[in-house]
Amino acid sequence: MRKPCCDKASINKGAWSNQEDQQLIDYIRLHGEGCWRSIPKAAGLHRCGKSCRLRWLNYLRPDIKRGIFAEDEEDLIIKLHALLGNRWSLIAGRLPGRTDNEIKNYWNSHIRRKLIKMGIDPNNHKPQKSFLHSQALPISNGETQRISITKCVQEETPIISPPPLNLDLSIALPSPRVGVVKDKAKTIWDMDLDLNC
Repeated sequence: MRKPCCDKASINKGAWSNQEDQQLIDYIRLHGEGCWRSIPKAAGLHRCGKSCRLRWLNYLRPDIKRGIFAEDEEDLIIKLHALLGNRWSLIAGRLPGRTDNEIKNYWNSHIRRKLIKMGIDPNNHKPQKSFLHSQALPISNGETQRISITKCVQEETPIISPPPLNLDLSIALPSPRVGVVKDKAKTIWDMDLDLNC
C-alpha cells in the first residue's frame, strides 16, 4: 500500500489564496510540472499533491481560456458529444484551452437544455419522436381554455451515422454550423459531421 503523500493534520483544505496560487505558479515556472506528490513541500505549500495538480490544470495554467464559449466551440462540443458521448477529456483535447470539467459543466448547464428546448434528445442527438405541449389560449369573452398541441417528428430513421471514430487529438477548425430545420409539421436535426481531420 502506498504511503500518504502528506500529513492530513497540517493540510489546508479550503479555498486557495492568491498567495498560494502565486507560490504554485512560481514553482512550476521555475521547476516545471514534476512529481505532484513532492511539489507542495518543495513549493512551501500546505496542500496535498492532488490539490496542487487540479489547481494547476484547471485554473492556473497559462494556456487556459476563460469566459464565454464561442458559437463554433459550442457547435464542436455538440458534434463531438454525438460521436464520443460523455468522454469530456477526449472532447477537451479538441478544444484548446478548455478543461474537461469546464466543458462538462457548460454541457450540463447550457447546451443540454438548449437541445431539449429544440426537441432534440441530448443523449442520442436524435429528434424526440413527439412531445405534447399544453398551452392556455384566451377566448374572445375573456375566459381561458386549455388545449393540447402535438408536435410530431416524422423522421424516425437514425439521422446521424458517424464516420469511424477518430481519436487523433490534432486540432482542426470545426465543420459548418449545426442547425435545426423547421417545417410546418416536422422538425429535422440537420448535422454535418466531418471530424476526420
